[in-house]
Amino acid sequence: MEKFIMNTRIFMGHRCCEEIRNFEMRRAYVICDPFMQESGKTDLVTGTLREMNVPYDIFARVVPDPDMEVVKDCLNAIVNFHPDTVFAMGGGSAIDTAKAVVKLYAQYRGVDLPRLVALPTTSGTGSEVTAFAVITDKAAGVKYPLVDDDLTPDVVFLDPLLTETVPPKITADTGMDVLTHAIEAFVSTNANDFTDAFAEKSIRTVFDFLERCVTDGSDLNARAHMHNASCMAGAAFNVASLGICHSMAHQLGEQFHIPHGRCCAMFLPLSIEYNAGLELPGEGDSLLQYLDIARVVGVSAGTNKATIHLLVRHIRALMDRIGIPGNLEELGIDRDAYMAAIDRMTENALKDRCLKTNPRVPSAEDIRSLYRRLAQL
Repeated sequence: MEKFIMNTRIFMGHRCCEEIRNFEMRRAYVICDPFMQESGKTDLVTGTLREMNVPYDIFARVVPDPDMEVVKDCLNAIVNFHPDTVFAMGGGSAIDTAKAVVKLYAQYRGVDLPRLVALPTTSGTGSEVTAFAVITDKAAGVKYPLVDDDLTPDVVFLDPLLTETVPPKITADTGMDVLTHAIEAFVSTNANDFTDAFAEKSIRTVFDFLERCVTDGSDLNARAHMHNASCMAGAAFNVASLGICHSMAHQLGEQFHIPHGRCCAMFLPLSIEYNAGLELPGEGDSLLQYLDIARVVGVSAGTNKATIHLLVRHIRALMDRIGIPGNLEELGIDRDAYMAAIDRMTENALKDRCLKTNPRVPSAEDIRSLYRRLAQL
């Protein structure tokens, strides 16, 4: 049996946040990082709350890769405020923090879950429509993935105004995360017709609009489309899950502190070549799935395998145009340190939950070889 469940209400487009005025709220809580408050972006929510005479408070101490201490501090702050609505403003870190805090708050107080409203400020993680969150135990050096349907936000506002000032490099990194989410969801062993529809539209949208966003961040039309693409990819992988690219990228980012989207971009072409079995005789099912992706972006060659090679070049060309690094040197990673870490990264990649739905079952040597290939670029 297959399924596709999506309980999140999504509002999208320029100034869609004005819909907040139509919410019934008694007390509201805003969770964000310091920049959101210092830059005045939180006024988009708090200004409306003041006009509605809704009491609110703000926790503005979210950090990248949110850790258990931040979650605990936020929980301590919110527990006596009794909000019925929580707004999460920011990237994946703010949204993940809010997800964990809302769940723990409801359990601790023995009350219904507050309504969780996500306002993503980057177009990348798709966290606004997923049942996943990642919280780090910095003392142990471990990231804990949380999976629970209760973590899925109830409402999402995809307002391109919130992404207008995101710098080009971050726009490029997060945009490649969107593309990776969509492609891996499309070829996942858990994919179905509904996830395919979201993934396919997301892929096409990234190729149409990501470069425009990187070139001109004030292009709100392009920003709106990329915001939608990020959300659609999130909806796809929330059900279908991901694959080997994310399993390997997680380890590279953890080991060398490289932005997640950039790590995904480095392994996306390699993972496509591997999953499609370009080095093997014959053509497997996953190769045919990548052919569908090639058709979506308008790529075709004389043979099926030649088409996949061309798809990979098409992706690398996009990466080059938007300034994504092409090798370890450009990533700022010492080659000797990288080679020394391959065995450890391989061991951890094999344990990564994303690997379970990869279309090709890799051995340790397969993953080790892919890590080595990155060093050869």
